[in-house]
Amino acid sequence: MSIIHFHLISLSVIVPLFNERESLPELVGQLYAALGENEMRTLFPAPFGFEIILVDDGSTDDSCALIGSMIAERPELRLISFQRNFGKTAALSAGFMAATGDYVCTIDADLQDDPFAIKEMIKKVQEGYDLVSGWKQQRKDPLSKTIPSKLFNTVTRLFTGITIHDFNCGLKVYRKEVTRRLELHGDMHRYIPVLAKWMGFRIAELPVSHRARKFGTTKYGSSRFFSGLFDFLSVLFITRYLRRPMHFFGMAGLISFFSGFIISLYITLDKILLNKPVSNRPILFLGILLLILGVQLFSTGLLGEMLSTSSSRGSSFAVRETLNLTAGQAKKFGAAD
Repeated sequence: MSIIHFHLISLSVIVPLFNERESLPELVGQLYAALGENEMRTLFPAPFGFEIILVDDGSTDDSCALIGSMIAERPELRLISFQRNFGKTAALSAGFMAATGDYVCTIDADLQDDPFAIKEMIKKVQEGYDLVSGWKQQRKDPLSKTIPSKLFNTVTRLFTGITIHDFNCGLKVYRKEVTRRLELHGDMHRYIPVLAKWMGFRIAELPVSHRARKFGTTKYGSSRFFSGLFDFLSVLFITRYLRRPMHFFGMAGLISFFSGFIISLYITLDKILLNKPVSNRPILFLGILLLILGVQLFSTGLLGEMLSTSSSRGSSFAVRETLNLTAGQAKKFGAAD
């Protein structure tokens, strides 16, 4: 079996998937057509090579077996298979770790995104951007998905100041420097443009065509909205206070402690000057509560400062097997190739 020369890889395409067996043959065929040398020759001065990293997020429909059979004929394919379903964020993190190309593209496995848009997105990156996100202007999804998505995008734009329209589009192209520095947890894949912008990378948006789902059903239920809310709050904190948690907790603690001090001083003066009773006054308990809360918030800020200087990066997934990765790629996951 011939193996692609890894040093010639210009583009790594990452495909997170979960129970998409029916879509995979058509998707791989479209990717090979879109990434053909004739398509990409004008974008790269050196000989163009690519790899397609399929990250199986614990599928139960024999997707792994199908990918294994395709690798025999398509050596550019790679497989990373998880022990169980860890979520899209973990799948993207694994793909980023394995990617060796100068450019990295992510695309969903459900055939709703058009692989032929990758070329135009790479052109946009080469204009000087670090991340180009797709914008599904004419989305082919039911209202149960489009309305919450519009709400999500509006709120995210409002709070982050980033003026792109579709934060959660699965089709994105990055420079390798971006994916090397991204640290994703929970369901933070939705906020990749926010995290990239916070790190100082230049981001842009490009309209892309969107197609109706051809096989299967969506893998995201109503529970994603709650997890998305919690991750949104986490991202806001990370992008503003990750390296200075005392600025957040310290300010809140100062306001609480000062408010409690003013209330306690007022009660004390009432007792001294007007001889009013101190016990059985609800405001007394409020003052004590605010004083205690202020001290606790200060303590939390100090602990956060200490943790932020000693935190270590770890993986939030477990890999069962890998196929057709180089020794260096496989070593990153501690799995035999």
